[in-house]
Amino acid sequence: MTSSHPLPVPCQWFSWLAAALDRRSAPRLALLFLGAVLARGRRTVTTWIRAAKLGGQYQPCYVAVAAAGKRADRIARRLPTEVIRPLLKGATRLTLALDDTPTQRYGPHVQAARTDILPAGRGIAARGGGFVLPAVIADAGDQAARRFIEFFTATIRNPNTRRAYAKAVGGFFGWCERHGLSLAHIEPVHVAAYIEGLTASHSAPTVKQYLAAIRMLFDWLTSGGVLPFNPASSVKGPRYSVKRGKTPVLTAAEARQLLDSIDTATLIDLRDRALIGVMVYSFARVGAALGMKVEDYFTEGRRAWFRLHEKGGKRHEVPAHHNADAYLHAYIEAAGIAGEKKAPLFRSAAGKSQKLTDRRMDSNDALRMTKRRAKAAGLSEGVCCHTFRATGITAYLENGGTIENAQAIANHESPKTTKLYDRTGDQITLDEVERIMI
Repeated sequence: MTSSHPLPVPCQWFSWLAAALDRRSAPRLALLFLGAVLARGRRTVTTWIRAAKLGGQYQPCYVAVAAAGKRADRIARRLPTEVIRPLLKGATRLTLALDDTPTQRYGPHVQAARTDILPAGRGIAARGGGFVLPAVIADAGDQAARRFIEFFTATIRNPNTRRAYAKAVGGFFGWCERHGLSLAHIEPVHVAAYIEGLTASHSAPTVKQYLAAIRMLFDWLTSGGVLPFNPASSVKGPRYSVKRGKTPVLTAAEARQLLDSIDTATLIDLRDRALIGVMVYSFARVGAALGMKVEDYFTEGRRAWFRLHEKGGKRHEVPAHHNADAYLHAYIEAAGIAGEKKAPLFRSAAGKSQKLTDRRMDSNDALRMTKRRAKAAGLSEGVCCHTFRATGITAYLENGGTIENAQAIANHESPKTTKLYDRTGDQITLDEVERIMI
């Protein structure tokens, strides 16, 4: 294979870099790297393989990429010394970013990695599951950089919150960089202008979340002596009040239609039915359901129970509805995982093999499954994982349940939150509207 693109460094470093992998991966790794260069910024592994003229070796190439991911710590130690340093050519600073954003096609486990070599004074905003220092923070000095990293690592424990806040502040600092603002020169009017611009393209809850993230970060920088005052403390976000949630809700008949539409011929079918059953009958959030281990389905006092690990570190135990109990028992028995008490309960599938891996399902897996099952059952495309929580609460209240007990089962702090899921009044409102006889 010939190419007009010269390699920036001698090929000897390939063998040093590949020493962290299986020996058979070294030649393929070299060609894949060349393919990444020739792909001109395209991020999927498929484009690398095609550019390297390895179209007949897809499976071995993906194995090599997966192996590289599992040895990322070893490769990372070798990469700056053997690859990056020869490319610097006297530059005073280097920002290296690995983009691990999950893609629709390949999911979060096999991903392409992109390295951006940027001149001094540049930075990259938040991407996917991680972030690097924005240029505005990096230019403010070591103390600002240290406090910025501490804010995300020491003060925020929830990974979803950390990801959302990283996206929010990354967007803000990217806006500041484009407008030539340094950290020391950011004033309330700048924050207000950014928030005002967001309201044209984002919903009010999203804008309020962005402002909260920016305000909390500036509080942390101010308390650490990086800034004399918080420029976001006086900025007001958009007003937002809601008495009815936006989550799509299924009727009891539609929920039963969905559960009955799932064939139980394969292990994946049993897993999907069990997961939906747990969310419907225990009002569980998808994160709490997916976070269950095998030991979190247990028997006490002749009753089956679910132990849910909710956000905020709260442990919540709910009696298992007899339908959910039956669904989960059938799944565990078919999977043969009853003895693996510490293992994940709901596991991802190994491609289309109808076999389970040892890895826990993530929220993207659950959402894709939900969309696929809802479509097959002839239901609305708007159905999502949170639909089952709202559906369960509504069905419970329709059958005489109290808002107080629904709050306890759903583990809500306030009954006002539970009321957002209550759609029992929708039919009454519709009947009253139809009285307008014109």
